Amino acid sequence: MCGIVGYIGTKEAYPIVIKGLKRLEYRGYDSAGVALMDADLTVFKKKGKVSDLEAHVSQSAQGNELKSTIGMGHTRWATHGEPNDRNSHPHKSQSGDLAIIHNGIIENYATLKEGLVARGHSFSSDTDTEVLVHLIEDIMEHTKLDLLDSVRAALSQVNGAYAIVILSQHHPEHIIAARKGSPLVVGLGEERGEFFFASDATPIVEYTKRVIYLNDGEIAAVENGELTVTTIDNEIQSPYVHELELNLEQLEKGGYEHFMLKEIFEQPKSIYDSFRGRFDSASGEFMMRSVQEYGDKLRNIKRLVIIGCGTSWHAGLVAEYIFEDLARVPVEVEYASEFRYRNPVIYNDDLIIAISQSGETADTLAAMELAKQKGATVFGVCNVVGSSIPRLSHAGAYTHAGPEIGVASTKAFTAQVTVLTLLALAMAKAKGTLSSSRITEILAELEIIPSKIEKALALNDSIVDLSKQYKDAHNFLFLGRGYNFPVALEGALKLKEISYIHAEGYPAAEMKHGPIALIDENMPVVVIATKSEHYEKVVSNIQEVKARKGKVIAVVTEGDRNLDGMVDHVIEVPETMEGFSPLINTVPLQLLSYHIAVMRGCNVDQPRNLAKSVTVE
Repeated sequence: MCGIVGYIGTKEAYPIVIKGLKRLEYRGYDSAGVALMDADLTVFKKKGKVSDLEAHVSQSAQGNELKSTIGMGHTRWATHGEPNDRNSHPHKSQSGDLAIIHNGIIENYATLKEGLVARGHSFSSDTDTEVLVHLIEDIMEHTKLDLLDSVRAALSQVNGAYAIVILSQHHPEHIIAARKGSPLVVGLGEERGEFFFASDATPIVEYTKRVIYLNDGEIAAVENGELTVTTIDNEIQSPYVHELELNLEQLEKGGYEHFMLKEIFEQPKSIYDSFRGRFDSASGEFMMRSVQEYGDKLRNIKRLVIIGCGTSWHAGLVAEYIFEDLARVPVEVEYASEFRYRNPVIYNDDLIIAISQSGETADTLAAMELAKQKGATVFGVCNVVGSSIPRLSHAGAYTHAGPEIGVASTKAFTAQVTVLTLLALAMAKAKGTLSSSRITEILAELEIIPSKIEKALALNDSIVDLSKQYKDAHNFLFLGRGYNFPVALEGALKLKEISYIHAEGYPAAEMKHGPIALIDENMPVVVIATKSEHYEKVVSNIQEVKARKGKVIAVVTEGDRNLDGMVDHVIEVPETMEGFSPLINTVPLQLLSYHIAVMRGCNVDQPRNLAKSVTVE
């Protein structure tokens, strides 16, 4: 969840680290800190945003600290210990000679801390992280191991997940990093001896395109300008150097007030990029490498299990309808956080699809490991090249949505649904459940979905006006049927995430099994009522709401006049096949959530208590 940046080279470290932390602030923004190595190891840290840290440094820095050419920084999403100055990273060892930044959770920290206290250690924070840096120093003092071997020894005693970077005052030529269960990237600078460390590539893309993605259990150490990568057991590795496709422009707001709004408006492009070059609509052929390599598996699949968290789980729910409808294969959709702690029944001929925007979601990774242990084939759907989920998968597909900086996921959702639709169509072709003409018809419609989303985005101004009327609501209800039940869930999630209005999504028919008790003249109800085989049923549900004086906002198919006079507000969206309606219908719900949140004065890109990449349980 937290953001990590480190630098060693000939440039001044502080500007690189601070700029990097601003780019990583979507990973956590409870507090921030930096450690800089000059004559001394100096730490600055502050509760709040990176801007608060920057102000603190400008007031507190003395001497040459800010000219240091080695440093590291951290932006925190709190796990152990409330957000405050003393719990902020970096944390120092007992003597103050070592400093550490950490993303993850040390599960056995209490036991380790108890032993350290017995040996005379005292702690200045409530964090699990401080325990680790004390442990490293304790090992150095009692075993006479050098710094790197002491890090190895300490990590061998740790249970949990971590990405760490360590500096030592007595080893100014050193910077040491390690990972297990939390992402860490090493950037190779243009100059000899120049290296960058980060939670993901966003803070370092302007300095280098050449990166190494550390694997679990690997340690990267820079000493005297040379980088070595080894395992915790000291086995030398030969890491693969990736060339980044990311560019700096993708990380800027591009004139939009917020990243979230920019990313909502990027959806025509992100959807197009997610299907571009992957099929020929005229022939119905698919050019997805994973589909070609696993054609027999797709043909013989007996059951599909989809796992994800949050918005990715909602994308999986849409995919359940798509796969069962098109490929006629039974589908189960699981919360990864629940799946991993059950004893699920998994067969060798099951296909597991793991969905994650970041590719680093801890619960999803653990669920994948469990599925692989039980012999299933695991297919990853992910947005971040080089992340852990693609590397753990047997096969998979990237969504090509581009960087998503806003914490509330928007374009990632529609890109995931797009890729999952392609996979369902490829499976249908392999199994013979759809005719060739039907496949080409569906693909032809997919090709024009981006232009239809452009039309949905043109509703922005009218949704601004609508938002003004409901920005002070305390509760919202979102209703949908069939393919659009998951859209109702996603619409409610977006609103509660960024505006802090309580909102719930339900299948429309379930309203009268409980939620109808909440409906009165103060309850806005968003109903997705676009043309479908459930249309008449949804209209009946609307009438039930109106009979109880609820305020109804209906999302309808363009030109539908049937609900005029029945509902309070109508949002008209372009017509499409029912299976593609989630791609279009989710757009006005994203805009509604965004504008309500802005009008309420909420920080839509960094909503409270949330972080973009959930790398801890």
